[in-house]
Amino acid sequence: MERLKGKVIWITGASSGIGEALAYKLNEIGSKVILSARRETELVRVKNNCTFLDNVAILPLDLSNFEMLETMPQKALSFFGDIDILINNGGISQRSLIKDTSFKVYQEMININYLGTIQLTRCLLPYFITRQTGHFVTITSLMGKFSSPYRSGYCGAKHALHGFFDSLRMEHDKDQIDVTMICPGFVQTNVSKNALVADGSISNTDDEATKNGITAEVCAEQIINAIKRKKFEVYIGGKEKYGVYLKRFFPKLLHKFVLKSKVR
Repeated sequence: MERLKGKVIWITGASSGIGEALAYKLNEIGSKVILSARRETELVRVKNNCTFLDNVAILPLDLSNFEMLETMPQKALSFFGDIDILINNGGISQRSLIKDTSFKVYQEMININYLGTIQLTRCLLPYFITRQTGHFVTITSLMGKFSSPYRSGYCGAKHALHGFFDSLRMEHDKDQIDVTMICPGFVQTNVSKNALVADGSISNTDDEATKNGITAEVCAEQIINAIKRKKFEVYIGGKEKYGVYLKRFFPKLLHKFVLKSKVR
């Protein structure tokens, strides 16, 4: 973990789940972390639970407020004078059938999971270009590689992230800018409880697959390992991660498997 010691790492979606677990582990190994999310009170809680408080800064932001995001990199730079890594972790999920889902849910999926993420990325990009170094780490999902029922808008937005960041990696290879795509499967977080249902309200319902997934702490450890190794793309989870390979080589078999699993 020495490679990340002293690095300034900006984490969105840091108020809970994977982002919170990353904050603790990165702080423990000596990284300086900037924590961002909408809920400032939760960011304060996460900061107070960190080991080295002097190495933690809080920067509330809303990924759906595109204009606000333009000012965020400069504010983030004011804390420690540098940013080495941006971890795009903020987002929201969905649990509803296409035929029942209002268009505003799809707009929310795209605005937060896709447009907000690429807006923050493009606003920080000039700084990385000037430095001739930097690392974008984007938490997508296995649903960014294949799909399942009840997550159409979520899957669409996550697929889109792969297209954007694969292009960014190619365009800025000459600038020594790294891009790592992290694709978790089922992780024990509140992602299902916070997911939007057909009318745009919050689900408030957990699901068995999420409850039986890997812990956020285990997920965070694997993410940190991928960041250290500057991996292009990693798949994290249990047997669900093999769906990536089924999709590539046996798409009809994956289709049957997902339908049989009745994952919601």
